[in-house]
Amino acid sequence: MNAAASFDRSLEPGLSQRAVSGLSPRNFNLLARYIYDYSGIKMPESKRTMLEGRLRRRLRPAGFEDLNHYCDFLFKQGGLETEAIHLIDAVTTNKTDFFREPKHFEHMIASALPTLKSAGYQRLRIWSSACSTGAEPYTLAMVMEDYIAANGKLDYAILATDLSTDVLKIAQRGIYPAEMLRPVSGEQRKRYVMEARNIDRGEVRIHPHLRSRIGFARMNLMDSSYNVGDPMHVIFCRNVLIYFDKPTQERVLTRLCDNLIPGGYLYVGHSETITGFALPVKQVANTVFRKI
Repeated sequence: MNAAASFDRSLEPGLSQRAVSGLSPRNFNLLARYIYDYSGIKMPESKRTMLEGRLRRRLRPAGFEDLNHYCDFLFKQGGLETEAIHLIDAVTTNKTDFFREPKHFEHMIASALPTLKSAGYQRLRIWSSACSTGAEPYTLAMVMEDYIAANGKLDYAILATDLSTDVLKIAQRGIYPAEMLRPVSGEQRKRYVMEARNIDRGEVRIHPHLRSRIGFARMNLMDSSYNVGDPMHVIFCRNVLIYFDKPTQERVLTRLCDNLIPGGYLYVGHSETITGFALPVKQVANTVFRKI
C-alpha cells in the first residue's frame, strides 16, 4: 500500500491552518494503542506521518477539519462506536497482485492438491485470510479450475476474509484495471476474465463462475476464535504477519492451525517466518507448512 501523499493546502482551500497541523503526542499514542489492540498492527513513531496522511483523507467524510478534533470525537465523545471500521479501513495495508509469489501456486498444483486428492478429499475448503481487493482468492480459483480441468473432478469452495470493508467491496465486484491482470496467462484470461465492451474503460471483470466459488466476509484476525465453519484444507495467510509483533504472530498462527485439517497446508509470505513458534506443523517447502 502506498504511503499517503503529502497534504497540499492549495487543493483544500476550505481547511484552516489548524487542519494541516499534526497529531498531538497524546492523540498519536491513543491511536497507536487502539489500532494495535483492535487489529494487531504496530504503529511506531516512524509511521506517524503515514498515519496522519491517511487519517486526513477521512476528515471530510467524517465531518472534521482537524486531526485532533477527530481524535476528541473518537476518544472523548464515544465516536469509536460508529467510526472504528472507517478508522481501521484508513490505516490497513492493501497491497496485492494476481499470482503474487507464484511459487506458492506452483506448489499447490505440484504437491498440495495431488496429496489432498490422493487422501480421498473430494471437496476442498480454501481460506484466503487476508484477501485485500481479491487478487489472491481469484488467483486460487483460477488455480483450482486449471487443476480440475487437467486432473479430473474435484469440488472446492474458497473463503476470502479481510479486516477492511473497503477492500472487500472491491473484491466482491471483481472488477479491476486491465493492467492488474498482466500476471494472468492469455489462456486463463480467455477462460476466467471478461473484457469490457468499451475497451477505453481499461477494465476487466472476473467471470461469474469464479466469483460464485468465493464467499467474502469481514474478519479480524485479532478475534479470539475464527468463525469459519469446518476446518480448512488450505490456508493462505501471506504478507500480513509482518505487521504484527511476535506474540501476536504466534496467537494468529495458532488459531489458523486450529482451523486447518491434519495434513492441511498453510502458506505464509516469502518475507515471513514461523521459526520459534510452538505450532503443530512441519515445513514442506519455502514458507509452506503442513499440519502434523
